[in-house]
Amino acid sequence: MKPKRITLPLPALPALSSSSVFPAAAAAVALLLSATACGGDASAGGDGSTVTVTVGYQSRTINTVTAGTLLRSLGYFEKQLNSLGDGVTYKVDWQDYATGAPITAQMTAGKIDIGSMGDFPLLINAARGKQLGKPTRLVSVTGYNLRGGLNTIVVAPGSSLTSLKDLKGRKVSTSVGSAADGTLVRALQRAGLDAAEDIEKLNQQPAVGASALASGSADALSQFVAWPGLLAHQGKAKALYDGAQLNLPTFHGVTAAEDFAKQRPAVLEAFLKAQTQATDYLDTHPVAAAEKVAKATGLPAETVYLYNGAQGIATFDPAIKPQLVAALKKDVSVLKDAKLTGDVDVDAFVDDQYVKKALGPAEYAERLASAPPKPAGEVWPEGAQKTLAFSSPTALLRHVAGHRDEVRAAYVPDTTTGTLWFADRAVWVADGGDLLPFVTPETAQAYVAGHGGARVVPYAEALERAS
Repeated sequence: MKPKRITLPLPALPALSSSSVFPAAAAAVALLLSATACGGDASAGGDGSTVTVTVGYQSRTINTVTAGTLLRSLGYFEKQLNSLGDGVTYKVDWQDYATGAPITAQMTAGKIDIGSMGDFPLLINAARGKQLGKPTRLVSVTGYNLRGGLNTIVVAPGSSLTSLKDLKGRKVSTSVGSAADGTLVRALQRAGLDAAEDIEKLNQQPAVGASALASGSADALSQFVAWPGLLAHQGKAKALYDGAQLNLPTFHGVTAAEDFAKQRPAVLEAFLKAQTQATDYLDTHPVAAAEKVAKATGLPAETVYLYNGAQGIATFDPAIKPQLVAALKKDVSVLKDAKLTGDVDVDAFVDDQYVKKALGPAEYAERLASAPPKPAGEVWPEGAQKTLAFSSPTALLRHVAGHRDEVRAAYVPDTTTGTLWFADRAVWVADGGDLLPFVTPETAQAYVAGHGGARVVPYAEALERAS
């Protein structure tokens, strides 16, 4: 007889970001565990002929799209399952969440088999799983940036704040326990400030923080993809700090329940093969992929492309690179200091055997050794399904100046960090015949200070100079 599956609504949780975690989650998870008659259908085996695989994802956390939004729209996972030929009928239950916290709660309650979330929430996922006797494993990576460019601190468009030191005594919105909070803490430390003493930190979901920034109840907002780019694109914010200045990797990944991975390794392998197919689709059809994600999430395609495009801030690859594992180990101390978790055994949490088998040893080794492309700039023409690549920001500006009514979006890399940004939202510096873009005023001024004759110029002047 098939065990009865009881589903209860999640207990109310603190306001968190779509890449965030929640402190003291044990009580909420314990409630779920006590009220659950059995694990998910995939673990229980259903009625012997039908198996339900439950996938938790975050549609608007767009650096997880190859394991969520894009993968679901392409149907690759279902096709991989149908090709197993094991006589089982598979059903995929896609569950979309606004945050990483309930995914972890549902995984440790035996109700989600596979989930995706950011690096800091992944550590909480590992800690909670071990604490509650429902261990999980990091089995692949989705989107990453080796310098940390996926997180940005922004301020209102008319703000007079131009550097991190200006945040002293100010109210800063972030999502405690998220990678964006980690960026804030580390960036302030480097600027000689203490996040616990020198600012008033507001623990808010990204949408709430964006509203707080707009109303003036927050002076700055530290958030992750896609919020900084979205607000900048909408003209509702400007960048104050580029997370890539930390030069510390940040990433999103896929976690699987250990019991599920051991009981149904072929199903997990099918998921990882499908994720790889979705990654290849994104790489070969970046504009179409951005449009698909935009349609599913309601985000502007121009913002999605900023992060997920051919030269986007994120690089997508399922291989678990050593640099990312090393970064994860460094992240533990930030969460410990915030009293969100204790020690986390990262080496025990990371398990690349499944993705290595899905890709094959040779391809996996090749992906581990690969490096992200170096951006130079792109223009997305109106109505086009392909972007135009340029050899330099000056060349890109020259094209934009000559086709002002035909440009849907233009993207340029920060001269210092390489972080891609909207050309019309960048800070431009004229240095002789060169026109150089920067994400923030602080890095632009640092360049000017070290290069005699260089000066910051408005975007309109940069266009005129280029033409």
